[in-house]
Amino acid sequence: MPGYTTRQFDVCLGGHDFHIRALSDLQQFADPHGAAERAGISSSLWSLFGQVWPSGRVLAEAMSTFDIAGKRILELGCGLGLSSLVLQRRLADITASDHHPLAQSFLARNATLNDLPEIVYRDLPWAEPDATLGLFDLIIGSDILYERGHAALLAAMVLRHARPASEVLITDPGRGNSSPFTRALATQGYTVSEERSRFDARDVAPFRGRLLHYRRTCQ
Repeated sequence: MPGYTTRQFDVCLGGHDFHIRALSDLQQFADPHGAAERAGISSSLWSLFGQVWPSGRVLAEAMSTFDIAGKRILELGCGLGLSSLVLQRRLADITASDHHPLAQSFLARNATLNDLPEIVYRDLPWAEPDATLGLFDLIIGSDILYERGHAALLAAMVLRHARPASEVLITDPGRGNSSPFTRALATQGYTVSEERSRFDARDVAPFRGRLLHYRRTCQ
C-alpha cells in the first residue's frame, strides 16, 4: 500500500472523455521518506495536486481548441495533468512540470489510462533557475497564483523561459493575486486580455474566475 488511496473517474474535455486517476479526497497524505517536506510541501497542501479543480477544467477546455501549431508549450503546476493530457492527445509539443513528488507518477498513469504516449515531465521548483529547460512559445497554468508571493516567482519564470514572441495563459479563480503578475508581465512587454469564466455550476455573473491571456509579439 502506498499510504494513500485513489479513485478513477471520467472527465469530459473538448468533447472527449478522459480517464483520470486522482487522490480519493483531500484527507490523503503520505510522505514516508520526507520528499514533500524537503520540497516545502506541508501536510495541509500535500493532497491539492491530486484533485480535479474547476480552474484545471477551464484551462484544459481552453487547450482543447487553442492554436498550438508549431508551439513549444510548458504547463506549470500540472498536478494530475488535465491540460497536458488534452494537448498530448492533440499531438502538441508539451512539457508538463510540477514540484510535488507524486505528480510525475500520476501524470504517467493518466497518460496510460488514456492510451497516450508518455508526456515529457520536469520537476520544476519555481525559485530555482533551470538552464536546461529552454524556451517556450506558450506557458500555461491553472490557479498557480495561489499565494501572494507566486506572482513574482512566476513572472521570473516567464522571463527565463518565454521566447521573445510568446503567450501565457493562466486560469485564476479570483484569489486576488493576478494584478501583481499582470503588472510584472507588462514590464516584460506583454499585453493582457481576460475572459470572465464560470468555474463552478453555482457561479453567477459577473464571474470572479478569469482566463487571463498574455501576449508579446516582440521584445
